[in-house]
Amino acid sequence: MNIFVLVISALLVNNMVLARFLGICPFFGVSKKIETAKGMGAAVTFVMGLASVISYFVYNFILVKLHIEYMYTIAFILVIASLVQFVEIVMKKTMPDLYKALGVFLPLITTNCAILGAVIINVNEKYSLLNSLIFGVASGIGFMLAIVLLAGLRERMEANDKMPEALRGVPIALITAGLMAIAFLGFSGLV
Repeated sequence: MNIFVLVISALLVNNMVLARFLGICPFFGVSKKIETAKGMGAAVTFVMGLASVISYFVYNFILVKLHIEYMYTIAFILVIASLVQFVEIVMKKTMPDLYKALGVFLPLITTNCAILGAVIINVNEKYSLLNSLIFGVASGIGFMLAIVLLAGLRERMEANDKMPEALRGVPIALITAGLMAIAFLGFSGLV
């Protein structure tokens, strides 16, 4: 598959959050401030890219060789959980402010279905190692793009004192995310 097409597809056309609706929990939970959204996006991108590579090896060189391919979901969850623990330890030591800002949402990367979705898509599409890595990283960057865009919009809306009280907070975030998803549908003709 053409690498450019794969990247554009993962970033815009088949965005994990806005087209596939995966990873919604951290998308709404961490998108109140741009800085925390960037941190979550970077952590998800790192874990998604690394999980794509490691899962490729686990699937092709362990599960297929042992004829237990049906165990891929459990194996992939273990890979993702291990990577998230690694990211959590590193972030706690190197970026304690971001670690505190992400709070409970950092361990929730383990159950982020966008990451599991990316590695399962890699297996289902029979991507090569390089394509798996590219798809994983591009999907992570697409997640970061969506969460940072929503965070920027939510910051601006919070500063607006003319918004009706009934729409403040989660209601306007849901409406905004829906409009973003509709806007991203415009990219569907690209690939």
